[in-house]
Amino acid sequence: MRKDNLSVKGGECVIRKKRKRFTWDDLELTLLSLPSITWLITFCYVPMFGIVFAFKNYKYKPGEGFLYSLFVSSKWVGLKNFEFLFRSPDIANIFRNTLGYNIIFLLIGVTLPVALAIMITQLHSRRVAKVCQTAVFLPHFLSWVVISYFVFAFLSTDKGLLNSIITSLGGERIFWYQDPKYWPYMLVFINTWKTFGYSMVVYMATITGIDQSLYESAVIDGASKWQQTWGITIPLLRPVISIMFIMNVGHIFSTDFGLFYQVTRDSNSIINVTQTLDVYVYKALMQSNNYNYSSAVALMQSVFGCILLVIANKVVKKIDPESGMF
Repeated sequence: MRKDNLSVKGGECVIRKKRKRFTWDDLELTLLSLPSITWLITFCYVPMFGIVFAFKNYKYKPGEGFLYSLFVSSKWVGLKNFEFLFRSPDIANIFRNTLGYNIIFLLIGVTLPVALAIMITQLHSRRVAKVCQTAVFLPHFLSWVVISYFVFAFLSTDKGLLNSIITSLGGERIFWYQDPKYWPYMLVFINTWKTFGYSMVVYMATITGIDQSLYESAVIDGASKWQQTWGITIPLLRPVISIMFIMNVGHIFSTDFGLFYQVTRDSNSIINVTQTLDVYVYKALMQSNNYNYSSAVALMQSVFGCILLVIANKVVKKIDPESGMF
């Protein structure tokens, strides 16, 4: 018998079976994962070659082809393309909107779904609970294009529902798409309405998996619903809350393009409160037709988000070592 198959544990000799490097079960699992791996490589890693645009002065030359123009004909310019954003007169406004909205979304996205998930799970009628869960989760499946038309039906100057109500009460029409003071509140409300249902379902699934004997023991000890929530539910939800928090922090430099561009109908009158990094990148690409500048801003956005995600994960792990993502 080979010596590397023997080990001493607690004064006893234990024989270890040498595991084969690749078994039939491993082959089956590998084949099952091939579609996911193919999708991941095709749509996540292959497009990453576009990072090259951020460091080149790309100019397409007829007859040379796209790849030849990009990797051979175009000159390397280093970090020059990144100056495009920092020299913009709107940079302060762009970062204010991007960070400001995302911080508000982050705070609401952590507190409101948890509160609603706890309240819905406390309902005695399962039918009512299912109806509430479906009603809250339904907006998650709507595209921003559809939502933009819903919003326009309410805010249209001529035939909008809100203006119809205001004028019927003797008031004057409000030009919603020309007055920026209303939009910070409306954008926060619309984003919350569409997105918090997904997080709520995640928290509800976690709450459903909690051992009911813990609550039964708490009831025997005379604990109220409030004490059960703070003593059992919230502590057991902490790992999921931490992961959702870390993921949201990683997206703090990116915003939902549909919310800030399509819902607002790209109105120049309210651009001071709606222009974020994503909208800026899109306009840099579509209006100026400059792949270099838009790629540089998008790369910077991704790098900053990744750095913040790692920092947030380390902070969470220092507070609770069991709640980090990695």
